[in-house]
Amino acid sequence: MATMEKVPMLAEGYEQLTADLKALRTERPKIVDAIEEARAHGDLSENAEYHAAKERQGQVEAQIAELEDKVSRAQIIDPATLSGDRVVFGATVTLLDEDDKPVKYQIVGQTEANANKGRISYNSPIARALIGKEVGEEIEVTVPSGDKFYLVDKIEFI
Repeated sequence: MATMEKVPMLAEGYEQLTADLKALRTERPKIVDAIEEARAHGDLSENAEYHAAKERQGQVEAQIAELEDKVSRAQIIDPATLSGDRVVFGATVTLLDEDDKPVKYQIVGQTEANANKGRISYNSPIARALIGKEVGEEIEVTVPSGDKFYLVDKIEFI
């Protein structure tokens, strides 16, 4: 059973979760109709459409349960209301790598993480190393390609 701990996320992530949940809930009746239609074709033991529809129903119900759990435990955090000189959830951090090239990350919830957009989960190795750090501090992160060193250059709450 899932723990009852809060799931931190930005408002944008919460809206995406609720939209996904709504879409899955509207798919439910369509799956039931597909099952009924496949059942009408007769012998269920060799009815591929029936088995596919039942399998899809199971997948959708599992996804709905997972999303409902996350939505019920959501703790929405607005970075614009945050301030301070330490890295926390929601902060946008500019780092300098070993070659003094800037790298920018925003620390977000697991469901919102997208490394290509510079959004990393608070559970990721880089985010865990960053949380609690201040401008001017160095962090070391072990990644598959080896150890990386970064300098915290700027912390923003946008």
